[in-house]
Amino acid sequence: MPIHFTNSGRRQFLKIAGSGVALNASKSLATGGVESPPSAKSRSKLIDEDLVVILNDTHIGEKHPPDAAVPSNLRFIVDKLTSQTQKPACVIINGDLALKDGQPGDYLHFSRLVQPLREAEIETHLTLGNHDNREVFYEVLKDERKANPPLQSLHVSVVKTRHANLFLLDSLKETMVTQGTVGSEQMNWLAQTLDKYSDKAAIIVTHHNPRLGGDPVHFPGGLIDSQELWNMITQRKHVKAYIHGHIHDRGFAKHRGVHIINTLATSYVADPKTSTTGWTSIRLDDGGALLTTHTTDSGHPWNGKAKKLRWNHT
Repeated sequence: MPIHFTNSGRRQFLKIAGSGVALNASKSLATGGVESPPSAKSRSKLIDEDLVVILNDTHIGEKHPPDAAVPSNLRFIVDKLTSQTQKPACVIINGDLALKDGQPGDYLHFSRLVQPLREAEIETHLTLGNHDNREVFYEVLKDERKANPPLQSLHVSVVKTRHANLFLLDSLKETMVTQGTVGSEQMNWLAQTLDKYSDKAAIIVTHHNPRLGGDPVHFPGGLIDSQELWNMITQRKHVKAYIHGHIHDRGFAKHRGVHIINTLATSYVADPKTSTTGWTSIRLDDGGALLTTHTTDSGHPWNGKAKKLRWNHT
C-alpha cells in the first residue's frame, strides 16, 4: 500500500535540492541531536483511527509567498487539523493541487503549506486533477514517485483503514482539460485490486465527478468513462461510495446503490451565494459513514452539518 507522506517518529522539514523537494529529519537540541519517536501505544492515543479528512481543489499558486495569506484557505485548514488533540487517521487532498496548469512553484508552495501535517505525523495522501501536471508534480515532490508503483503511468494507491479501504484514483486526462478519465489500464487495476481487498467496504476517491447521479449541470466536465466505471464497480457489492471534488460545491446522491459524495473545495466556489469553502470529515464504522462539513466561514449554515450514510449490505 503506497503511503505518500510516510509517518516518522521525528520532526521533518523540507529541503529544496535542485528542482525537487526532499524530506530530512531535524535534530533536537534537547536530546543531543536525536529525538526519540513516540511509542506505538502513546501515538495510538493521539490518532482517531476511524476518522478520514477530505480536502480538494486547493489551487495553490507559486506567486503566493510562504508568509502571505493564501486565498485557498489551505493554511487555515491545516492549522485546524494539526491543533486538534486527536488527529485523523489520514488526510486526503483530492486533486487540483495546483492553481492552473501545474507549475513547479505551485507544488513547492503547496508542499510548504502541508508540511505541518507531516510534522504532526498525520498521513497525507494526494490525488491529481485537471489543473495538475503529473510530470511536474513528480519532479518537484520526488517522494510521490514510488520505486514500484501499482501503475507506472498513473498516480494511484490504496489506503486501508479499520472499517473501509479507500481506492485513490488518477482521473487526470490532460492538464487544463476539464474532463477526466479512468482509462482501461486503471480500470483493470481497480477491478483486480477491489477483488483483492473485498473484506471491507470499498470507497473510491477520485477528483472528477461521474456523469451520472449527482448534478447533471456538471456532467460534461466529469469522467468520460463514467458508465464503464459504474458497470464495473456495481458488480462488486462491497463498493459503497464514490467521493469527488472538481465541482467546488457540496452534495449527496446515489446511483445504482453507490453513494456519490461531492465535497467542498478549499479555494473558491462557482456561486458564493449558495456554496462556500471548507473540508469534510468522514467517521467510518462497519455500517456506514458519518460525514461532517466544516466551513471556513464559521457562520455558514453548512458548518458542522452532518449526514449519516448507511451501507447497503444486499
